[in-house]
Amino acid sequence: MAGVISAAAKSELCGIICVNKPSGFTSFDVIAKMRGILKMKRLGHAGTLDPMATGVLPVFAGRAAKACDILPDHDKTYRAGFRLGVSTDTQDSTGEVLSESGTAVPRDRLLSALESFRGSIEQIPPMYSAVSVNGKRLYELAREGRIVERPARTVTVYSLELSDYDEESRSGTLEVSCSKGTYIRTLISDIGDVLGSGGIMTSLVRTHACGFSLEDCVTLEQLQKAAENGGDFLPFLKPIEDVFAEFPALHLKGAQERMYRNGVKLDLDRIRVPANAERVRVLGESGFIGTAVPDRESGILKVERNFYLQ
Repeated sequence: MAGVISAAAKSELCGIICVNKPSGFTSFDVIAKMRGILKMKRLGHAGTLDPMATGVLPVFAGRAAKACDILPDHDKTYRAGFRLGVSTDTQDSTGEVLSESGTAVPRDRLLSALESFRGSIEQIPPMYSAVSVNGKRLYELAREGRIVERPARTVTVYSLELSDYDEESRSGTLEVSCSKGTYIRTLISDIGDVLGSGGIMTSLVRTHACGFSLEDCVTLEQLQKAAENGGDFLPFLKPIEDVFAEFPALHLKGAQERMYRNGVKLDLDRIRVPANAERVRVLGESGFIGTAVPDRESGILKVERNFYLQ
């Protein structure tokens, strides 16, 4: 994704650093590590990844962290390794084996089973997940040996393709594009149940998230090296505006820009709001300011989040 880092971002580190999360790290481990590398506390991330997973983890630095709870619902894509014929308590290869099956699964039978998992499907969140029930994380309950009822959630699998499969080992790789909140290991487990063999996830790489890809990512080692060589992180910084690129642009100048920056609610009749826009990215003479919501009922432009107030 292309963009220009504003002058405000240069004076204070503010933007997105896409990290290729290493296996064995939780998403929070990455944040803790980066706080030490960047020498700053205000960091947030988009889209939690399991410890065994690798891939795209957008980290929001400085005032950009204010975007984490208002991000557009971007789709995510994954490359997932799987093995049929086994089930575990975590639905992946790190868990305790619950059952094993010698059921043969020919390629054509697997392909047929995948068809029912495309589109809108129901998923029950796994016990080993960060979902909260009565104020407690499911994985905490699971570690105590407790299993609680979890309501099913509707998620969308936009594409689900088998990229390789070995019938003898019943192992292969799936390419998945899905909505927010989709558990890939649960998807594989459910596919295994339909096949009557069970199934677990053996690896997971997130290849796209928040509009960013693996090509946009930097490693923790690269960031550490930059810190040791003077701490210039700008080459790795993506503009916060990039994650809102799908929103129509609203350009403000002069007095209107000054009023907006000061929190004044602008009259929609006096500004050029793109037709039918539900949310807009607001740009001033110096670049991106933030996001806003045109409230057509009241006739005013409501500030959603400002990132650059200078």
